[in-house]
Amino acid sequence: MVKPIYIAGEWKNGRGDLRSTFFPADGSSNADIATANVDDVEEAVQAADQAWRDPSWRNSLPHERAAILYRVADLITARASELAALQTRDNGKPLTETMGLVMSAAGTARYFAAACETLDESLPSQRSRDFMTASVHEPLGVVVAITPWNSPIASEMQKIAPALAAGNAVIVKPADATPLAALELAKLFEQAGLPKGLLSVLPGRGSVVGEALARHPKVNKISFTGGTSTGRHLAHIAAEKLIPISLELGGKSPTIVLEDADIEMAARGVCYGIFSSAGQACIAGARLFVHQSIYDTFMARLLELTRGLRVGHPEHADTHMGSLINMAHLDSVAGFVERARTDGGTVLCGGERLTGKTASCDYDAGCFYAPTIISGLNNSSYVCQEEIFGPVLVVLPFDDEADLIAQANDSIFGLAAGIWTENFRRGWRLARTLETGTIWMNTYKKFSVSAPFGGFKESGLGREKGRAGVLEYMQQKSIYVGLSDEPNNWSA
Repeated sequence: MVKPIYIAGEWKNGRGDLRSTFFPADGSSNADIATANVDDVEEAVQAADQAWRDPSWRNSLPHERAAILYRVADLITARASELAALQTRDNGKPLTETMGLVMSAAGTARYFAAACETLDESLPSQRSRDFMTASVHEPLGVVVAITPWNSPIASEMQKIAPALAAGNAVIVKPADATPLAALELAKLFEQAGLPKGLLSVLPGRGSVVGEALARHPKVNKISFTGGTSTGRHLAHIAAEKLIPISLELGGKSPTIVLEDADIEMAARGVCYGIFSSAGQACIAGARLFVHQSIYDTFMARLLELTRGLRVGHPEHADTHMGSLINMAHLDSVAGFVERARTDGGTVLCGGERLTGKTASCDYDAGCFYAPTIISGLNNSSYVCQEEIFGPVLVVLPFDDEADLIAQANDSIFGLAAGIWTENFRRGWRLARTLETGTIWMNTYKKFSVSAPFGGFKESGLGREKGRAGVLEYMQQKSIYVGLSDEPNNWSA
């Protein structure tokens, strides 16, 4: 049975290629989907343009839009286990992680519902007895949200919720490999009473569907999470059209362990920061800087923890690390490790695809790679500079703080960083020197939907989450109101 897609509030087969999605843990089929083509794009955009301009939506009060988001949050919560299982089937993450992503999506909907209700509609200011000004924020119109495969449901809600809260219409182009979560979200928004046309979900090839959406003259905003090369391409399109774009792109995040760090806390935090999600996260702490004075002690504990990670079937509750997304990506990760060996790096643990069978997991059938730690490279090496997007950590000892800062910032990326220290004053000063959008101190990969998230340098433009996140989907207008009873005396 072919799974339909959601076009302008209607469930129908797309007019594009028939595509199949697979469970990366064992290669079994998830669904067959008739994807969208350029005709579906045209239908969705025309309907979205009409829907956001419709007075019943455009003039809706904030609490009315918020009510839809609150209902969606409740529906997500009620179906959390089912949605987490679906997300796990989609991309191979362990259920413990996907449950967290599902609950994050529910929290995001609630946050932007509240933000919608409390966002200032106007800011009056009287600078003269003759006139008054007011500043208002209004929707942009049709928004395209292009989302990644590594955390679909959370990423999709981080775009859909603020865009709708701001009064826009949204067209989601999910990643080719993971369309199922976005289609389920469409069902929940439909059930929550979102008017037709305000949301479409168009699975399909980025080179066809994503390209057509980005270039469409009635699309007024692009929001993209994914690879830097694609983000740069979309930025060129947005520049040609003179429309705003939000980009959340790659990372090669430094994690710093200072000499006074709590060894156990830091080792566990570093291990989680790189190996959770099998390293398939833009924020993964992929470059580890450890002070020379504690290097041997710290590395002994980190290697012990890493070798103890349970890599296995993502549907099993005791699994730490599931599969990679597909064989092509596994081959890419393996290629980086071989490049590290060629460049003189030493593989301290891992460094290979997992094979064979256990009672709970058939590694041969899936895309499993061992958590890997590499030493002996310098920060300028290929593997230290390029984003691997897999369970590979490169370790670099240091003994001079100025040199540490220079190395940590020596990257085209600037998404995240971690600092482990018991000296909070020193940690704060160090944090202010790092060229990244998010910094964790004595923790890692913790998020609040109220805190803006985004990158420096080639890690992106704009911010998601927080009040800044909803303003990304609005444009500001100033209105002047004359107060004087006297006419303008410029003319005779």
